[in-house]
Amino acid sequence: MLLRNPDYNTARSIAKAIGEKFPGAAFTVDAGTVLVIIPNDRSTNIVSFVSDIGMIEVTPDTPARIVINERTGTIVAGHNVKVSTVAVTHGNLAIVTSNEPQVSQPNPFSRGKTVTVPRGQIGIVEQPHSMAVIEQTMTVGELAGALNKLGAAPRDLIAIFQALKKLGALHAELVFM
Repeated sequence: MLLRNPDYNTARSIAKAIGEKFPGAAFTVDAGTVLVIIPNDRSTNIVSFVSDIGMIEVTPDTPARIVINERTGTIVAGHNVKVSTVAVTHGNLAIVTSNEPQVSQPNPFSRGKTVTVPRGQIGIVEQPHSMAVIEQTMTVGELAGALNKLGAAPRDLIAIFQALKKLGALHAELVFM
């Protein structure tokens, strides 16, 4: 099998899913190739075997990307785009984000465990000379949502995303159309 969009994680997931249904029938060769061996008991009906493989569902690993069309002001960000610790100001806007840990406890007498989970919060302040530090990783969707609430134009978002990328705090590929 040749993958249209080569990716090591996707190739591994495909080989694993095929191997669960047909043990020993699939191996990852590289990011774009999964070697599939027809089992002896299926060699008389190859079409049926290929059909069965085609019915196996695998979620592909998608790269972290933000696609920008500067002409139309369209910005599309994938779900797995993250922003690291940074300080951001744009014009007279200061963006403050944080992940405060929150404790989640199980019900009494359950077998669950107490865990600490991050709770993302974003605040925006309009001040003439303000800069705030973004302490923990936030999703770009949360950051863009906060900027949109303020009425930030797409050009403002594009400028902020470009600056975050240059800094190395935006964990995604910027793609311009």
